[in-house]
Amino acid sequence: MGNNHTTYNHCPTTKVKGDFETWTGFQTIFSELSSAIAGRADEKMVLVIETYPGVRMEVLRRDLEAYFKEATILCADDFAMTGQEIQEKFAMLITEDRVFGRMAAIKIEDYYAKSQLELLRQKVALADGLTIVFGTGASLAGDADMTVYVDVARWEIQKRMRSGEIGNWNDTNLDEDILRKYKRGFFLDWRAADRLKVDLFGEIDYYVDENVLENPKMVRWSDYCSGLEQMLRGPFRLVPYFDPGVWGGQWMKENLGLDSSVENFAWAFDGVAEENSLYLQFGNTRIETPAMNAVLKYPRELLGELVFSRFGAELPIRFDFLDTVGGQNLSLQVHPDKEYIKKQFGMDYTQEESYYLLDAKEDAVVYLGVKDGVESEELIAALEEAQTGAAELDATRYVNTFPAKKHDHFLIPSGTVHCSGADSMILEISLCAYIFTFKLWDWGRLGLDGKPRPVHIEHGEKVINWDRSEDWVAENLVNHFETLVETETHKKEKTGLYKTEQIRTERDWFTDFVDYDNTEKTVNMLNLVEGDKVVVESVDGAFEAFEVNYVETFVIPAQVERFRIRNVGESARVGVLRARVM
Repeated sequence: MGNNHTTYNHCPTTKVKGDFETWTGFQTIFSELSSAIAGRADEKMVLVIETYPGVRMEVLRRDLEAYFKEATILCADDFAMTGQEIQEKFAMLITEDRVFGRMAAIKIEDYYAKSQLELLRQKVALADGLTIVFGTGASLAGDADMTVYVDVARWEIQKRMRSGEIGNWNDTNLDEDILRKYKRGFFLDWRAADRLKVDLFGEIDYYVDENVLENPKMVRWSDYCSGLEQMLRGPFRLVPYFDPGVWGGQWMKENLGLDSSVENFAWAFDGVAEENSLYLQFGNTRIETPAMNAVLKYPRELLGELVFSRFGAELPIRFDFLDTVGGQNLSLQVHPDKEYIKKQFGMDYTQEESYYLLDAKEDAVVYLGVKDGVESEELIAALEEAQTGAAELDATRYVNTFPAKKHDHFLIPSGTVHCSGADSMILEISLCAYIFTFKLWDWGRLGLDGKPRPVHIEHGEKVINWDRSEDWVAENLVNHFETLVETETHKKEKTGLYKTEQIRTERDWFTDFVDYDNTEKTVNMLNLVEGDKVVVESVDGAFEAFEVNYVETFVIPAQVERFRIRNVGESARVGVLRARVM
């Protein structure tokens, strides 16, 4: 199975051109800030250090107090609501569910009682000399003479949460269930922090990457923005991450050069802007930054007007890997329709997806759609009985199964019951409302944490489309290919998605090169699904040639109107899968 490649690049990096300075370590960073402050020569100075939820506050506090001994130092977090107060105020949004909360347009300011925020502002106003306000919401303390933003990647936050190093922002819930900690971050804290970050884009002077313990790195904000601008002139990749799971397999470990000591890898996020990060190389210093910063700072350049007008500052296309080769079935599941997800969770669009088979063993199958003659009451009763442990669910009695082979493409519009079986390596392509999966049956197993994985039959039964029968699914959702171009050297096919889904996917098979037109100016996400190596070239010299290896996902920004992909590896023929919003 697989191409047995180890050329997969785990650290895709954009090398930033230009003259710039960087600073590493808080001592060096604070020395630069001190010099910059001294150069302004005002008797009263306010330095704001705004931090993203998840930054190691105890380290920052320790080093600030050790370096700035004569300054007035105030931690904004000390004036914000406690974790208990936050839970009580936002109970309707946080909910009692382990996984699902509700979206709302809350701001970091909403985490502060008005009296406490006013007290913080008074302390800043009355202080003489240098006043340093740091923390999440520090910028709310008043006008700043200098602003520093300290940031951390989403995956790093999750790792800190999992290890028990941190809880949610300003909370003491270090040992709480990771699903509940992630839920509050996803639905509340990170949304509010991103809104504040956008508000500060015109105020920031320095940007700090705090992803590595005791090794923060700083760059001027203007240089940081220049790095993002350079990256968005051509193709780029997000920094991938890989994670074990109860159903995880061995394909990624064997083909992508992963740690062989890890029992399995189930997931890989290789194209999810909200979860992945970016590497920007400034000379000898590599800055890691959330990929969402590029989306939030330059939405039109990256997304294009069509996507931005429809989805706002979100990259709605998601590419990720699901590996069950030598593993187990995924959970039997269903995704909500647009009306249900809006009503129940406050989301403006839903999770429409597909399974593209990068590889599969001979016995691989995909579960898709409800079998003819199955009554809703019958299936729901069987699911509920199985969930109590009274009986195992015979899924094949109720759900269609289709043989799955390499390069098959299964379309999964919302409302379709589905599940990847064991022994498949899947590129999942979907709209990026990515946690809204209603598990119907999880094969009676526990998660890696030893707890039952959440099952949401009460939601799922309300959104299942019972018309997705075997014949209908076979005709509309299984390898629904349409040849668009065919020559001796090139074949272009439309492979999906289903007509109600907002993403269009096309697959190009070619021996030499293919020219791509993006004059509609919309963001593209692509993956080299077959072949050793290609390079993405500019047809007008707008960007340097960009190398892509087997199964690497890459992004073409909306402002790149034309590009060429050339086969430069040892493979006689390569395959590229392209997705864009249409």
